[in-house]
Amino acid sequence: MQAGGILLTVLAIAGMPMMALIVMATTGAATPLGAAMAIGLILLVAFVLALLWSRDLDVLSETVRRLEEDQPISETPALPGLERVGREIERLSRRLAERLALTEELRRADEAIVERLPDPLLVLAADRSVRRANRAAQVAFGADMAAVLRHPELHSAIDRAFAQKNVPRLVQTAEIGLPVPVARELLATVVPMDPPLADGGRLVVVLSDRSRERAVERMRADFAANASHELRTPLASLMGFIDTLRGPAADDPPAQQRFLGIMAEQAARMNRLIDDLLSLSRIELIEHQAPAERVDLAELLRGLAAGFEPRLAEHGVTLELMVAGSLPPVLGDADQLTQVAQNLLDNAVKYGREGGAVRLTADPAAGARWPTRPGIVVTVVDRGHGIPREHLPRLTERFYRVDTGRSRAVGGTGLGLAIVKHIVNRHRGQLAIDSEVGVGTTVSVWLPAA
Repeated sequence: MQAGGILLTVLAIAGMPMMALIVMATTGAATPLGAAMAIGLILLVAFVLALLWSRDLDVLSETVRRLEEDQPISETPALPGLERVGREIERLSRRLAERLALTEELRRADEAIVERLPDPLLVLAADRSVRRANRAAQVAFGADMAAVLRHPELHSAIDRAFAQKNVPRLVQTAEIGLPVPVARELLATVVPMDPPLADGGRLVVVLSDRSRERAVERMRADFAANASHELRTPLASLMGFIDTLRGPAADDPPAQQRFLGIMAEQAARMNRLIDDLLSLSRIELIEHQAPAERVDLAELLRGLAAGFEPRLAEHGVTLELMVAGSLPPVLGDADQLTQVAQNLLDNAVKYGREGGAVRLTADPAAGARWPTRPGIVVTVVDRGHGIPREHLPRLTERFYRVDTGRSRAVGGTGLGLAIVKHIVNRHRGQLAIDSEVGVGTTVSVWLPAA
């Protein structure tokens, strides 16, 4: 404390007693000498107390500073009362520090929980701006977050949540469908926050992906509607030939061999159909989950071409493989990408010309037809009879066939291009089919580079 502060403290302590002694000396109630001695004693005591208080205030100030900087306390006040004050300040400071540490720990735990939630979560302010988006939301929507919030059903649910006047406000829900980058069905849960969150958030929006459940429901319906119809014909054939072998052909070995051959073909057809249905079902269940594995497409196509040689030789078809020298890797599922190329090659061989040629190419994407970001285009070209233009938009539908008789004759199930479409969708790619009657068919698949 400075000298001016000490003088003011002395006057504050000694002022009233000194005034009283002066009055007593002037009225004769006390002798001037006695009053002067008393005043001197009072001034001395006041000066000593002022010095002690000055020192203790400096010590308390230093104590507060050290507590603020989390440093050890070096001194204690000289007066007992101020010493207790110092201890209380220290105790309160430690409790406050503990509570702040606990609050920070809880805040970090909350953030960690929100970030690790598997479902996308958004926190909206009163003006509907996004205050927070967890990692799942950023991965799922990225720059399209504003477009998701503008979806009519979700927008309406947010309006209802903000319009409520009752306390507590009710949770609102909405089912929304997002067509890009792959079709998804989401359940949006809008939770009002009263009081608001620390960051000003007024609504919490949780978007739970229901695509898998909806796909299972559709698969059950499709199996009942389509698969049962497709399986009925070969089953009826098998049952008819079994009855024939038991009856009229029981003692006719040549007929038995012929019928057994037809039965084997029908059984193989049923097996292919079931395999394709199961494959399509598995792909649809995970179609909304983009793969993250780095795949060397050039090596994959070369390996597939080598393994396809027996099939090509069976039909007398020549494969022209042209893969660019420096293709970047793609993010994908190697087994599914192999299935895409295999289905396209199989179609080219089945529906191309016997003894003709099939061309398989892989090049960096170029041209206005494909997205501007880096990618690879895999193309399969056959020189078959071609497909009439009116059939092209429906080629990727399940069980759709341009020529049903010919498709079944060559072992087609009507699911090959549907499988290709769903795999390409899962890889966030694009599928294009071009064909000209009498010239041939070209199928191209664009895949994003890693």
